[in-house]
Amino acid sequence: MAFQPIYDAAAGRVWGYEALVRGLAGEGAYQVLSQVSPEQKYRFDQACRVKAIELAARLFPAGEELMLSINFMPNAVYEPAACLRATLQAAARCSFPTSSIMFEFTENEEVLDTAHLTNIITEYRKHGFTTAIDDFGAGHAGLGLLVDFQPDLMKIDMLLIRDIDTSPARQAVVAGIVGIAAELGITLLAEGIETEAEFLALRASGIRLFQGYWFGKPAFEELPQVRSVPVLDAAAL
Repeated sequence: MAFQPIYDAAAGRVWGYEALVRGLAGEGAYQVLSQVSPEQKYRFDQACRVKAIELAARLFPAGEELMLSINFMPNAVYEPAACLRATLQAAARCSFPTSSIMFEFTENEEVLDTAHLTNIITEYRKHGFTTAIDDFGAGHAGLGLLVDFQPDLMKIDMLLIRDIDTSPARQAVVAGIVGIAAELGITLLAEGIETEAEFLALRASGIRLFQGYWFGKPAFEELPQVRSVPVLDAAAL
């Protein structure tokens, strides 16, 4: 697993880290996942969760209350309570609080049974986990999915982020998402930030959580260096 920082612009510090699948030779997530057969998806999903928790427990500085974000595949979860067993055991074994774990499901898989996904989210919340929609605004993670259930956090896809400082259309769409999230009580995170201009435009729109190469690239089994950003008056966010 590699770790990429999530930055809180209001607090001026790292909010947490996303655990990303990597091969032993540095292969990216897509290359690794493409080698996982449908029959092995559940076991692979479980193994990634456990590995991420074990590494985070070792790498995260004590007392900083950092969040660990873990991707999961909804279609690999056959029964929510049973599928959480290994996760809960790993967290207990490593003394890692469940309140510091966020599960995000990606748009790379189409969720055909939204009722099943809602059951997963409900079960996860029972155990204190935070839930998130990844890549919102691209692929299958859109408004239709948001109508069926509301997660704790939404990550705005990088396709809506790229060059937003010079794109009135992207600014309008993101402003709409900010308004919807505020109405529903959902925290927003802008992912894929690559330039200071993108960050400043998004921060001005009211978003406080950010992720992307501009802040820090993923580091394999270690915590990467993070760009220091001046703190803006909280009243301006």
